Amino acid sequence: MTTIARIETFLVAPRWLFVRVETADGIVGWGEATCEGRSETVRTAVEQLSELLIGRDALRIEDHWQVMTKGSFYRGGPILASAVSGLDQALWDIAGKHYGAPVHQLLGGPVRDRIRVYGWVGGDDPSEVRDQISAAVESGLTAVKMNASGRMSPVASVAELDGVVQRVAAAREVLGDQRDVAVDFHGRFNLATARRVAPLLEPYRPFFLEEPVVPENSHLIGELVRSTTTPVSTGERLYSRQEFLPVLQAGIAVAQPDLSHAGGITEVRKIAALAEVYDVQLAPHCPLGPIALAACLQVGFATPNYLIQEQSIGIHYNLGAEVLDYCLDKEPLTFVDGYVERLTGPGLGIEIDENAVRVADKRGHAWRSPIWRHRDGSYAEW
Repeated sequence: MTTIARIETFLVAPRWLFVRVETADGIVGWGEATCEGRSETVRTAVEQLSELLIGRDALRIEDHWQVMTKGSFYRGGPILASAVSGLDQALWDIAGKHYGAPVHQLLGGPVRDRIRVYGWVGGDDPSEVRDQISAAVESGLTAVKMNASGRMSPVASVAELDGVVQRVAAAREVLGDQRDVAVDFHGRFNLATARRVAPLLEPYRPFFLEEPVVPENSHLIGELVRSTTTPVSTGERLYSRQEFLPVLQAGIAVAQPDLSHAGGITEVRKIAALAEVYDVQLAPHCPLGPIALAACLQVGFATPNYLIQEQSIGIHYNLGAEVLDYCLDKEPLTFVDGYVERLTGPGLGIEIDENAVRVADKRGHAWRSPIWRHRDGSYAEW
């Protein structure tokens, strides 16, 4: 029987929340419900949602998604959406294992054989940017993403503006014209500053400019789109088709839903279809663990308008554990020449080291977002 018999959560380093769903006949599915800085809260939400799933047929994924997202008078938001995401991923993993097929096969079959990946690089000055991008290129990546800046003043100084340009220029110098650099504004810029910076970066031809304004100011993003020829992207803090619709209408070029925040595989597939109507590419946000990455890739292998996939191997957040540490077999998630080959195993296509996960959960974690302040003591966007 595919009846859901047991649901567990595991808070594991560096900052992830794994979900384990087991059926009465012993099939185990894994999902990732990480909500960075709020995973303990999401853990409680998963426990509450479990009341709707225990004793039910695990294969009724769409019905479960509908009930989990709409079965309460108060809906939406990152906590609930992240909890639903982890459970949804686990149910798709169970379905694939039940039918003996990778999830992308259940989604209509592959439309590509491999997916291009990129990694994050830091660096507070141009010399550090050069060194870190050189290391990324040596590892085989053909695309990287970097922060445009650190803390930004409400009205950027000349030095702050020049610093952004100098770092991106250094990146382009190392990458040449055959590789790509995406520039992440991280919601640290207001609209006025983003409009000043974007034209200055055009000579360096960024892959895209990410999250130029905070998500609650998504109604302003069209102003930036119209002020630059560089593709604009956003979406890591948008959690549904309804939230993506205004930015798609505003003219973004790349949508970046996070499969651990935006309703899992079920909703992101629908976001992708909606994005296709607006000639927008998908590049899911994923600075998270192996389960989230595998879920992203499964969607990518079955989605026509899939551009590239973020992965966080070696990212600065990963203290205490790395992306592949919880995998029994690391081969499926390794990349060659900047690509990950199509996953062929059943379900999400990876095998989780359950013993390692249980040991890590005993230690747990309490990761929190940094709190930044401007020189006058007021809050600054991180």
